[in-house]
Amino acid sequence: MDLAGLIVDDKERGVFRYHRSAMTSQEILDIERERIFDKSWLYLCHETELENRGDYLRRTVNGRPLFAVRGADGQLRVFLNSCLHRGALICRQDQGSAEVFQCFYHAWTYNNRGELIGTPDEAGYPESFNREEMSLKQPPRVESYRGLVFVNYDPNAMSLYDFLGNAREYIDAMMDQSELGMRIIPGSNKYDIGANWKLLIENSVDGYHGLPTHQTFFDYVRALWPEAPKGSVGYGRALGNGHTVTEYQAAAGKPIAVWTPQFPLEARPEVEKVHTRLVERFGEEYAARMAYCQRNLFIYPNLILNDVAAPTVRYWEPIAPDCMRVSAWGLAPKEESEVLLKTRLSSFLGFLGPGGLATPDDSEALESCQAGFAVKEVEWSDISRGMHRSPKSIDEIQMRGFWRQWHAHLMGQTECDVTDGTEHELYKAWLDESTRPQTSVAQ
Repeated sequence: MDLAGLIVDDKERGVFRYHRSAMTSQEILDIERERIFDKSWLYLCHETELENRGDYLRRTVNGRPLFAVRGADGQLRVFLNSCLHRGALICRQDQGSAEVFQCFYHAWTYNNRGELIGTPDEAGYPESFNREEMSLKQPPRVESYRGLVFVNYDPNAMSLYDFLGNAREYIDAMMDQSELGMRIIPGSNKYDIGANWKLLIENSVDGYHGLPTHQTFFDYVRALWPEAPKGSVGYGRALGNGHTVTEYQAAAGKPIAVWTPQFPLEARPEVEKVHTRLVERFGEEYAARMAYCQRNLFIYPNLILNDVAAPTVRYWEPIAPDCMRVSAWGLAPKEESEVLLKTRLSSFLGFLGPGGLATPDDSEALESCQAGFAVKEVEWSDISRGMHRSPKSIDEIQMRGFWRQWHAHLMGQTECDVTDGTEHELYKAWLDESTRPQTSVAQ
């Protein structure tokens, strides 16, 4: 396979294309798993899902079954979910609380710190049998940032802090919305999409499919709020290490600080109080950015943090070249009232839920693209928009940032220039304009 030929990146002509075999080839998926997923920081969970001693959850990360548990000593640990005896799964429930984990196959027993504490007929083993060596194994690297827990199967990988790099600014803008810290709301959405995993990356940071694809949602918003903006003005950025973001003026309210008629009237006093506290804590500029801007932050290679009316964490894994498995969780401030929490959950399910006004549209669009890839006579997809000019509105620089990092990793390279070679001259000016207090938004 000609990996070098998968991308056309001609900055002089302003042309960027990728070969559609990247979306259909099992061979490429196998290389992705080896050179991207086995060497990148991958999202596992949020610390608030494991608040009490003994709390555990299990997840699959790049095909490997894992479970995380807060031990009796209060420390959060992550283990490879495989018994050291014959390999059976040790943790067999998605979530719960336990002091010990016993393998159902031969009853080897581990405590919630991963230590082997019991084996049937221990006298049957020689003196050389070492319980410590048979403790549950952990991924080579486990680190967290602002409560987000990641694992890395590469012991030589850069730190999570360095890996996140410029993306930390946007994570902070999401997590700073709470005085006591953000928490995962119990419960999740899980569903499959019959499309290549990279299509969801494009969709998540593609700012201009919204109006044509989600027309029903915008009609709904305008029915409740006739003065709602007709569209969102925003910006896309390539942040380095494959991370990308779109940030844009909120076309609807945000429970943290902007009430609009789509929210219950009883929620308005608390929303306004939250905004006042944001200004007191951070000043007008940063508070306005949190309140009046929304952002879709992509953390390479397979995590989206949607800081919208209902902040969400969305993670997905490739199952096959034409199938991905998606999990999503809602985020909320720990101190939020029941009224605002209901408002947030309603926004989450109504827009980003699997039966909401956006996710089914997006899933259908991605599956339609995947079906279109069967047309062998059309070999290339184009994401050149805005490549020939200084960035403005929402161009496709953010998608190119991902694809350049993806291509570098497939080629065995660790670093690359993910930008078009131009600085974001207009970005600060847009940010200044978009975060000015919008007094008309809550009328």
